[in-house]
Amino acid sequence: MSRFDVAIVGAGPAGLFAAYELVEHGLKNIALIDAGRDVRKRYCPLLKAHISRELGISCAGCRPCHMLHGVGGAGLFSSGAINLHPLVGGDLAVLLKSYSRAEDVIKYFDSILVKFGAGEDSLRIPNPELVKEWERKAAKAGAKLISPPQRRLGTEGSIKLTENLVNYLLSEGVKLLTNTYVEDLARSGSGFKLVTSSGSIEASRVLLAPGRAGAAWFSEISKKLGIHTVPGPLDVGVRLEVPDYVMEPLVSVIDDPKIIMYTKTYDDKVRTFCVNPRGFVVAERYNGYVAVNGMSYRDIKSRNTNLALLVTVQLTDPLEDTVEYGRQIAMTATKLGGGKPLIQRLGDLVSGRRSTWSRIDRSSVEPTLKDVTPGDIGMALPYRVVKDVVEAIDRLDDVLPGLASPQNLVYAPEIKFYSVRAVVDDSMQTNIEGIFVAGDGVGLSRGINGAAVTGILAARGILKTL
Repeated sequence: MSRFDVAIVGAGPAGLFAAYELVEHGLKNIALIDAGRDVRKRYCPLLKAHISRELGISCAGCRPCHMLHGVGGAGLFSSGAINLHPLVGGDLAVLLKSYSRAEDVIKYFDSILVKFGAGEDSLRIPNPELVKEWERKAAKAGAKLISPPQRRLGTEGSIKLTENLVNYLLSEGVKLLTNTYVEDLARSGSGFKLVTSSGSIEASRVLLAPGRAGAAWFSEISKKLGIHTVPGPLDVGVRLEVPDYVMEPLVSVIDDPKIIMYTKTYDDKVRTFCVNPRGFVVAERYNGYVAVNGMSYRDIKSRNTNLALLVTVQLTDPLEDTVEYGRQIAMTATKLGGGKPLIQRLGDLVSGRRSTWSRIDRSSVEPTLKDVTPGDIGMALPYRVVKDVVEAIDRLDDVLPGLASPQNLVYAPEIKFYSVRAVVDDSMQTNIEGIFVAGDGVGLSRGINGAAVTGILAARGILKTL
């Protein structure tokens, strides 16, 4: 049985950056485990069609789709938009109880990005004077605009940077175990035993960083081991696709604007997420259901811009399991779509009328995701979520005229799982000595930057105990 100093479960941003931090401090005996494939063997429909040859990616087809699992995590095929702000991507300042400390670790994270291929031309710092004007417009609509500094890598750049980082870790002796599922975890002597689909290993310390796709897995593992958790939120909503000229005035100033508002009817939080200028809507296939997301490239452009509108759902006693609630919503939508995401014209959604292909074809917006089913999103998502989303779009039309056009397209479901939230100290250690956690899948972050930073912090915590 192989024995390691540290076993990291999950090779997304949290796991990769944790491994980097450990290596940089002299620790080499590390196992990095992921249920999915290596970077060059993951599948992306658009990459297959457009740039797989350039990147040398070995496309294995969509059986199953590797958009979520694998080295690089769920964000590998995203637009490569990495926010550099403590208040975006998680509650880092709250987690560390220090805004300045959060800023410092964000700066350090950015230096690693530059080291592995993020060129200076990828840095976007919005013009403060132009931002102020948009902040005033958002405030007039009862919303708050956040404009973080950002690295804009594009999907191609994201893949190349991830591969550079992985190659460095391998050169430093890190053992990468792909297509390997962790079936069980238990204490063994002074360390832990991990039973995987490829055999058992032992480790003195364990970092759990399973990513969004591993949220349900972490929930089960935490119950088994007695890891303290609290109920986490769920973000559920839609992806809106509009002509690129509708969003262009704003995204020309802020590449990935974050707009937050609270609805008048329910006082629910609604936020924009993952704006993809001239990008593409894509499907995400989970075990038993399908959802949607968005991506954009440096060199491949559509005529549309897409963005998510997400409603934050927080459940209380007796139903606290937001992961299961989100799964049920997604499964309902998948059944209504015959195994495909739903698409609907915004005007049909507002009118409570099911869309058909003939209505979609008459729309002035051509869908970038074709493998979808026209339907009624109002039958798939909770009424409260639909009402929140429609109100948000209507109010944002005052900021961005044309956003509420009945011709625009709506896809569903867009769901972000954040699992239960692990209770940790500022070293990311749980109440089980020797078990650390990081990333979206354990509820500590909501994006690439937050996941990577919590991975770095967990690695530092591990080093203290070794």
